[in-house]
Amino acid sequence: MNAHPVNTTQPEEPPLPPEPLPAHVRAISAEQQSAQEEWEAVEDIQSVLLGRSAGPVPLISFNEALQFFQTTDLSECRKKIQATVHRQGLAALLHFLFGPPRLQQQLQGERDLALAIAQCGLDDNQAVHMRILQTIYKKLTCSRLGCPRYGTHWEELGFQGADPGTDLRGTGMLGLMQMLYFVMDSQTLPLALEIFRLSQHETQNFPFCIMSVNITRLVLQALREECLSRECNRRRQVIAVLNDLYAAAFLQLYRVWKSQHKTIADSGFLLKELEFSTKKKPKQLLKSLETYMSRSPVSTADGIQQPSPLSISSSRAGEEINFTGICDLQVELEGEARLI
Repeated sequence: MNAHPVNTTQPEEPPLPPEPLPAHVRAISAEQQSAQEEWEAVEDIQSVLLGRSAGPVPLISFNEALQFFQTTDLSECRKKIQATVHRQGLAALLHFLFGPPRLQQQLQGERDLALAIAQCGLDDNQAVHMRILQTIYKKLTCSRLGCPRYGTHWEELGFQGADPGTDLRGTGMLGLMQMLYFVMDSQTLPLALEIFRLSQHETQNFPFCIMSVNITRLVLQALREECLSRECNRRRQVIAVLNDLYAAAFLQLYRVWKSQHKTIADSGFLLKELEFSTKKKPKQLLKSLETYMSRSPVSTADGIQQPSPLSISSSRAGEEINFTGICDLQVELEGEARLI
């Protein structure tokens, strides 16, 4: 019989235990682990407070939010809209003879969409509504974390109380949509942050979000009075014109407020002047914005500042707008008394 082969393989030695880390390295690792756990706990708490499943809420772009409203049933909101101001008698005749052109028929659907959004209230059960609100908060505060749906943190942004939804009367979700456009567009974000910083000034402070809602209201008035029809017809757009006029009006308010050292006591009169400009000089306002953007850097996704691609379309684009006193204008600005 053949002898069994002799196994000459040496038995494997058990692996040596890893050398213990130095005390200072162990301390750093424990600290990092603790920080990570604390961060995850904050996000979990945030999710519970916001009534969502765990995980951070992604930012929402203006186009994504707009697509939501384009595909959502807004029939109840559409029933409430009044597309144009109803005129009678001599006022109707003068408007017909000397007023601006009517909005082209193919643009009336987009106009009605904007007006329907303005009739849509903030809904806690709509995830897109909540994402819009959270995106505005994150972009203005430069925070990675969101915030609870209700709380005094909204007052710090310039709402009147703990619930932003109560300040949107007259503008509805369009008030938040225009804020969203302001902070999510790379060309307007630097301007939005500059205005927000001014709103926090020790003596020149003002409620940023309330001011924004008032400007949206002025833009809506100009749309309904057909003051923007010529520009909308020229560009074959409505919502883009509304957004640009909103930004242009906010820019003009910012310039006057900062350069003339205005305070909250001046807000009512400045809004009256701004109403005059949005209705009577919208083209001038828009050209002023175009010039400002062409001279200002824009923020890219990685935070690098680059020159704006906008070009000046006219030699008059850089002209400053000189407001005239409009003391006899009858303006119904909801919240104006609270601003003063």
